[in-house]
Amino acid sequence: MAAAADAGRRPGRGAGPTLRAVGEDAVLVELGTVEEVAALYATLLARRDELPAITEIVPAARTVLLDGVADRTALARTLRGWTIPELPPAEGPSVEIPTVYDGADLADVAARWDVSPEAAVRIHTAPEYRVAFCGFAPGFGYLTGLPERYHLPRHATPRTAVPTGSVALAGPFTGVYPRSSPGGWHLLGRTSAVLWDTARDPAALLAPGVRVRFTAVTNG
Repeated sequence: MAAAADAGRRPGRGAGPTLRAVGEDAVLVELGTVEEVAALYATLLARRDELPAITEIVPAARTVLLDGVADRTALARTLRGWTIPELPPAEGPSVEIPTVYDGADLADVAARWDVSPEAAVRIHTAPEYRVAFCGFAPGFGYLTGLPERYHLPRHATPRTAVPTGSVALAGPFTGVYPRSSPGGWHLLGRTSAVLWDTARDPAALLAPGVRVRFTAVTNG
C-alpha cells in the first residue's frame, strides 16, 4: 500500500504519525501520545462519512487500527488532507462507578502523593475520566483524566491475583479489573459494577470515549 506507507505525517500538522498496511484490508496509524490517539479517534468517528468504507476503528495506547478498509490508498489520501484538532471535551455517554476505597495500596498511594488516605480518595474521585482504549481483558478500559502529578509507576513485582472489581491506577491510567488476574497496578478500592456481561448489550460497560466518574461509597 504505497500511498498509505508513505503517509508518515500527521494530517495537517507536519511530521507525525505513520500509516502502515496491516494484513489484507487494515491500516494502523501510529501516533505519539494517548491524547493524540483520543483526538484522532474522536475525529474519525465524527467524520466517518468522509472515509472509504471501514468496518471497525480500534484505538490503543499509541495507535488507531482501521479494519476492513475498502480502499487503503484513498484512506491515506484523505487522512493526509485532514487537520486533527486538539482533543475536544468528552461528550459521550457517562458511567458512574461506586467504589469502596479500602484497597491494599491506598495508604501507600496517599503517602506517595503526600496526602492523607481521605485526601487521596478525594483526588481520585475529582476528575471526570475518559476511556481512552480497551484491552488486557474483556471489559477492561484504560481511563485517562488523573492529573500528571499523581501518576505512579507500576509495581516492580506484580501480584499473582488481583480481585475482580479492583479499582487501580498505574502511570497515566485508572482501570477496573473485570475479573481476577495478575496485575501490577496500585489497588485503591473495589466496585460491584459489572464490567463485562455477555448477557448484556453491549457486553462491555466501558468503551472508548465513554466518560467515567468514581464515587466513594461505604459498602458495595
